[in-house]
Amino acid sequence: MDDNLGLVHLLRAVTVEFGLRQAEFAAANGMHPTDVRALICLLDAARADEPATVGLLGTRLGLNSAGTTAAIDRLERLGHVERVRDPLDRRRVLLRVRPEAVRLGQEFFGPAIDALLGALAPLSPAERDTIRRFLTAAHEAFSA
Repeated sequence: MDDNLGLVHLLRAVTVEFGLRQAEFAAANGMHPTDVRALICLLDAARADEPATVGLLGTRLGLNSAGTTAAIDRLERLGHVERVRDPLDRRRVLLRVRPEAVRLGQEFFGPAIDALLGALAPLSPAERDTIRRFLTAAHEAFSA
């Protein structure tokens, strides 16, 4: 097999395993798999200092308005997300992941994240940059 194609297959295997862990997390916490993706999107928005609006979440998840609202309602009922008024524009509602949801995610995914960080630790900055470039290109290929 072509070595490049082997890398693509390895990336696919990683994404499949990650998806399985997401499904396990969802089932263990009474969530739909879309709810886990929604939490990830909201946490990513917070890390990027982006306003986490209903519209942003719907776009990132590829859901219509009704589907987005249903996911938010489920997460709110479970106590994982809260709707808050934007302090800069009181007409706009922002979504915030509650600390309890962050804790649940850290408890479940923390060991795997720690293992990944351990695998990256011995790599040189140049090697990490190569991985970053490849993963960025993979992300762009699938989000185009």
